[in-house]
Amino acid sequence: MVVHSQSAALDHCSLIKTCKPTTSVFKGIPVVDLRDPEAKNLIVKACEEYGFFKLVNHGVPMEFFTRLEAEALKFFNLPQSDKDKAGPPDPFGYGFKKIGSNGDVGWVEYLLLNTNPQITSLKSLTVFRETPEIFRSAVNDYIQAVKRMTFEVVELLADGLKIEPRDALSRLLRDEKSDSCFRLNHYPPCPELQALGGRNLIGFGEHTDPQIISVLRSNNTSGLQICLRDKTWVSVPPDQTSFFINVGDALQVMTNGRLRSVRHRVLAESMRSRVSMIYFGGPPLSEKIAPLASLMAKGEESLYEEFTWWEYKTSAYKSRLGDYRLGLFEKKTGGAAGQ
Repeated sequence: MVVHSQSAALDHCSLIKTCKPTTSVFKGIPVVDLRDPEAKNLIVKACEEYGFFKLVNHGVPMEFFTRLEAEALKFFNLPQSDKDKAGPPDPFGYGFKKIGSNGDVGWVEYLLLNTNPQITSLKSLTVFRETPEIFRSAVNDYIQAVKRMTFEVVELLADGLKIEPRDALSRLLRDEKSDSCFRLNHYPPCPELQALGGRNLIGFGEHTDPQIISVLRSNNTSGLQICLRDKTWVSVPPDQTSFFINVGDALQVMTNGRLRSVRHRVLAESMRSRVSMIYFGGPPLSEKIAPLASLMAKGEESLYEEFTWWEYKTSAYKSRLGDYRLGLFEKKTGGAAGQ
């Protein structure tokens, strides 16, 4: 994804949406120390108020970050013809600009990889065939460490919510049929941004994540924004040593709307590339997604129709990125969770 002239660049991104610049840097992002005795309560509070928090003292070695980032950049800096051998995505594999199959585009190139060894993805195998063994090793080491940390986070969340049993969430991610995935995003610098009349170029359009939980780490380039409950978009200060945790749609349903999935997006930078790596923790395809019985008050009704993860995932893949996907699964009577 290399562009050599301003006119070519503007033509190259002509189909990509822009938005008004957001000058507000949000300094109120909840920060949770994983080793804090109060972590379980802080996680619940952050997820209830924002659906999002920064995790520090997480125990994942910094060398896993730097090694994977370096290897990812080696891949993204390959000639386009070499990268294209690992695409187009099915959904796994390499893609650029095009996000999904329904017309969404962004100033981004990416690798989407399967994290379940029980499921073979030919495109994932192609990625590793085209790259040195050290890349596969860096990916595997990172994913395994992040999985262990994520299991701990969702078990602390279960403790804070008094969910019984404690592993009601983590068992879905640990399951050998867990439908989890891993994404490496590269947002190249776009020096021609000033030609857009002061508007920002969308790197990855606004959306919520459909899974249970998302665990993001990026380099120190800004660009990530979240939407607060008052519909205000705010920029999240980058921190390459920490993780940012997102509540996903499935977790919103499992808590009957008590926790809300966070709407977020990424904007392109003019001078610096952004590299992010995201683990999406999903349940097995056959898992029924419904409010957990231990969270429901006496007489409380579910806000959602029961569905399987496969049904929701299939529906999400047919939608546009910014659609309110849960709307199709809300009950029409007895109140609705809203967007």
